[in-house]
Amino acid sequence: MDEPGFSASGPFGGFGPDELLNCYATGVFPMGEARDDPRVFLVEPEQRGVIPLDGFRIPSRLKRTVRTGAIEVRVDTAFAAVLDACAAPAPGREDSWINGPIRRLYAELHARGHAHSVECWLDERLVGGLYGVTLGGAFFGESMFSRERDASKVALVHLVARLKRGGWRLLDAQFMTPHLSQFGAMEMPQAAYLGLLKAARAVRPDLRALLEPMSGTEAVLYALQSTTQAS
Repeated sequence: MDEPGFSASGPFGGFGPDELLNCYATGVFPMGEARDDPRVFLVEPEQRGVIPLDGFRIPSRLKRTVRTGAIEVRVDTAFAAVLDACAAPAPGREDSWINGPIRRLYAELHARGHAHSVECWLDERLVGGLYGVTLGGAFFGESMFSRERDASKVALVHLVARLKRGGWRLLDAQFMTPHLSQFGAMEMPQAAYLGLLKAARAVRPDLRALLEPMSGTEAVLYALQSTTQAS
């Protein structure tokens, strides 16, 4: 369900990074109505989109693309640029829920080490990526963008591989979409999701596994391994 919105007066309108992390810990997350609307509201969907780490799938053509390493993947070298790219107008997505207060909140989470970007680079151009929040052994995917074919998909494969290598247990996609279904994403009732979240929060993953370099071949290998094998 959607909860009432609130306006941002001052830096975060009384709702700051600590409150945001508490939202994730209890199964809700913030959104904005529009890019130019300063209000932020909290969402608790009845059905939750999740990408099971042990059920992750990679389409054959994408496997080949990732393995070539033609798109270089880096982590946390351009968080603000990824955030801005996710908020920018794109075909089929003229507006964005990432408004000014949302942007400031996630920039602060990044400064605290709780928000991370997975970036795709081609000839030193940022061509795709995603960002999300980590809390215990749960990673909450927030948004992704692509300026070249399959760039955001490459970022997702690398994210899953690094999460599995580091011992994460839950990848929250928030909402189920046809785009995510090709990777094995599924929908579950919020009550079931909260059980997974509680167990994942007790896990202490190895953050170095998210940040350290990984080749395309390694990314495919780790992404398709079981979590027991990968961690």
